[in-house]
Formats: sequence, C-alpha cells, structure tokens
Amino acid sequence: QVQLVESGGGSVQAGGSLRLSCAASGRTSRPYAMAWFRQAPGKEREFVVAISWSGVNTFYANSVKGRFTISRDNAKNAVYLQMNSLKPEDTAVYYCAADAIFQRLIAGANEYWGQGTQVTVSS
Repeated sequence: QVQLVESGGGSVQAGGSLRLSCAASGRTSRPYAMAWFRQAPGKEREFVVAISWSGVNTFYANSVKGRFTISRDNAKNAVYLQMNSLKPEDTAVYYCAADAIFQRLIAGANEYWGQGTQVTVSS
C-alpha cells in the first residue's frame, strides 16, 4: 500500500502561482509513476499531468501545458506541481495519484489516490 498526502493548496488571484506537494509513504520502494488530477465542482475528475519514475517522461493535459510543471524527488518520496499563470478555470480539488504503470496512471485507472487539496483562483 502507498499513502499519498497533498499539501500546498490555497486561494490565489488570476495570474498568480501555487506549488502543490505530494508526499508518499508506505510501500515506496517500488517504482511508481506519479500524476496530478483535478476535479472542479460539478465536473468529472480530469487528468492534469504525469511523470515517470525516472522523471524523464512527462505528459501534460493541453489545458495546462506551458503553465504547469511537474517534478519529483525520489529521495524524499515526493512529487510537486508548480502552477503558474493560474486561471479561474483551474479552480478544483487537486489529487495526487500513483501507479506502477505509466499508461494506466494517465488513464486514471491507477492504484492509489490522495485525499486532495483545494485550489481556488479568483478573477
């Protein structure tokens, strides 16, 4: 089992920045790909970005490409999401996710989820 805990959410004005963190614990010796998803009020959960275990491969949703950057520190069992040029439509609960298979993670069929952290962007 892997436990994921997100932090760093909050409220910011449009154009601002936030940095989310996700700390993994438990069975972290296994190589997991990590990702961020988000769910806005009244909408389905959607994929945001994923990163492979090595950090070499990343995959971004078109809606965040060029504004968001994912990174990871395997020594700290952590993954980060730097969000710049935030827009009101980025408002959502952001979830950290993990899976041993990168493609399965991107599809949202992953094994593990965090509890989420709220991001609110005001205009």
